[in-house]
Amino acid sequence: MHDAISVEDLHRPAVALANEGFVTDGRSAASNKGMPTVHIVSETVPCECNIKDDADAGIRAAMAQIIEGLTKRLAPEEQAPKRKERAKPSRFVFKGQLEEFNRFFYKRGWGDGLPLMPPTDAAVREMLTGTDLLPEHVVGEIEPRHGKATIEKIAVNAVMAGALPTHLAILIACVEALADPRAHLGAYATSTGSWMPFWIVNGPVRHDARVNFGSGAMNPGDIANAAIGRAMGLIVKNIGGARKGIEDMGVYGNPGKYSCVIGESEEASPWPPLHVEQGFAADDSAVTLFFPNCYSQIWQYGSDDKGILATLIYNLPPGRSGLTCLLMTPTQAKTLAQKGWTKPMIRKYVYEFGRVPAYRHPGSYDGGGWTKRSAETVAPNAMDSAAIVPSPDHIRVLVAGGPGAFMGLACGGGLPGGQFVTKKVVLPSNWAKLAAKYRSLAPTYEKY
Repeated sequence: MHDAISVEDLHRPAVALANEGFVTDGRSAASNKGMPTVHIVSETVPCECNIKDDADAGIRAAMAQIIEGLTKRLAPEEQAPKRKERAKPSRFVFKGQLEEFNRFFYKRGWGDGLPLMPPTDAAVREMLTGTDLLPEHVVGEIEPRHGKATIEKIAVNAVMAGALPTHLAILIACVEALADPRAHLGAYATSTGSWMPFWIVNGPVRHDARVNFGSGAMNPGDIANAAIGRAMGLIVKNIGGARKGIEDMGVYGNPGKYSCVIGESEEASPWPPLHVEQGFAADDSAVTLFFPNCYSQIWQYGSDDKGILATLIYNLPPGRSGLTCLLMTPTQAKTLAQKGWTKPMIRKYVYEFGRVPAYRHPGSYDGGGWTKRSAETVAPNAMDSAAIVPSPDHIRVLVAGGPGAFMGLACGGGLPGGQFVTKKVVLPSNWAKLAAKYRSLAPTYEKY
């Protein structure tokens, strides 16, 4: 859509072709660029099609509309399209019972399918005690529709998600990460590939905010892990404008978009934590973001260093080619460290030995997807191999999880230039008092 609009800006006619399932997405993109009346032709060529007959049939069916769009005289509203101005919303948009509130918000597309907490004035004011920044302060613009994420808007979505004021400083850092161009949110949040934001929390804030980094860290059951991820999902949707089936065109979607938050078990790790690797001080608190679209739990092949490393290299999905996070328990990390392994050494080892025969790697044929294509033809009996992950820089090692012999692997084919983005968590001046207020809020399970 942006290409078609750029051509129109040069006073040349343009027609954008959109698969029939993406026309609404195209109109949203055009409206966001200030040209809601750009010509869009709905066509039936299957996505990523490499079957010539199917492509030819779709092109023939659309050709008449393409010619008409390029030759017909523009209507007055098309010659000077105007962005639709929205009325300023009322401060109080709803009064009613909790069930009525949830149905009202759900019908307007402001929720995520689960019940919401009402963002009353009192609740938002309490949430705002989690930062020293003013409510009108703009943290950043959130793609794809470039909504301005003010502190107040972040707080409203945090309340709706059930977050606590002790989570707000973390959420602000998360928004800063989303707004960083290196994160590629505009692509990942709207792609058919259903990438999920994977949030890693480091530093002292893990303890005060009760971010789980032990057993079942990514299970339901912890307010911090659940509500932080859920709040960020609402922020991407309500502020950024990535709405399911309109801008977010995930083919299947991804359950990780509800919440995928974990801390690092720094005290039990033999290595420097992730945020230190990313350039921050050990006593800083920080959040790291990247976008995988696959997560696997894998049983270790052996409890020694050879078995642990073999588990990692033989479970990399061929063709993923994106940012990759290797999750291991403190026990597994200590086993590797005792044998002299460091995080950089592990990253290099997985890159060098996580390989597939070249003729089986998606880079060696002319298929679709994000992977880099190669013009060479590789014979099926060739001994050449190809690295699954492009470089050690695409890999991070995270120590987390409880006792057991499983390991974790978060990965997914990614965009060129995508990076792990880390932002510092800036705590408010009243942090000690705020943390003490909510410290006792933790589940106490009945003993059998």
